[in-house]
Amino acid sequence: MAAIGSIQPLWDTFPSVSATTQNTGNTTSGSPIFADVFQYAIDNVKQTDAEKNQAEYLLATGQLDNPATLSIASTKAQLSVELLVQLRNKALDAYSEVTRMSI
Repeated sequence: MAAIGSIQPLWDTFPSVSATTQNTGNTTSGSPIFADVFQYAIDNVKQTDAEKNQAEYLLATGQLDNPATLSIASTKAQLSVELLVQLRNKALDAYSEVTRMSI
């Protein structure tokens, strides 16, 4: 039975913070700011969708050697969209929670 590793924070999977945020000092302890997380998720959706479209094209033209590549690319694209939707839902939930706070 394989050992289960510890749970890693989501921001460990994101690339380093962009140069613009490093210059302004908007980050704390090197973790990405809110906008960086959403931008990375959007870019990831675009990238995985392009990979899926490329795999579909290669399969349709008979140039794809391994049909499992299309299945993997399709699953990656679907998961990246689901992650973006969940991030949006959590942000909207947090926003609505903040607006309900009384001062």
